[in-house]
Amino acid sequence: MKHAGIKQWRRRLRDALGRAHRAQAVAEFALVITPCLTLFFGIINFALALYCYDFVCYSAQQAVRYATVHGSTATTIVSSTDVTNYVDALVVGVLKTNAMTVTTTWAPDNKPGSVVTVVVSYNFPPLTNLVSSVTIPLTRTAAMVITQ
Repeated sequence: MKHAGIKQWRRRLRDALGRAHRAQAVAEFALVITPCLTLFFGIINFALALYCYDFVCYSAQQAVRYATVHGSTATTIVSSTDVTNYVDALVVGVLKTNAMTVTTTWAPDNKPGSVVTVVVSYNFPPLTNLVSSVTIPLTRTAAMVITQ
C-alpha cells in the first residue's frame, strides 16, 4: 500500500512540474532571445559597416593612385568625372553607388609634382534600421603627388 501511494505522488508531482516548466521555459526563452538577437544583429551590422569602411578606404587609395599616374603629361589625362567612374567601377556589386560621393581636387593643377586628393564618402544604411532614415557616414581621404 505504501509503495502505490509513493508512485501516485511521484506521478502527480511529475505532471505538476511538467506543466509549470513548459510555461516557465517559454517565458525564459522570450526574456533571453530578445537581448541575444539584438546582440547578434548588432554584431552583424558592425561587421558590415567595417567591411564597407574598408572598401571605402580601398576605393580612395586606388582612385588617388589612378589619378597620379594619369596627370597632364600622361597619354591619358583624367578628370574628376573619370576618377568618379573609376571608383564606381571598383565598388559595383559591393556598395551602392547612389549613396557614394567622390570628390577629386588637384593642388595647384594636374602637372607632375602637384598633389591630387580624392575624398570618398559613403552613407552606410544598417541592415536592421530602427529608424528608416538613419545612415552612418563613412569617409576616407587619400592624397598623393602626381608622377606623370
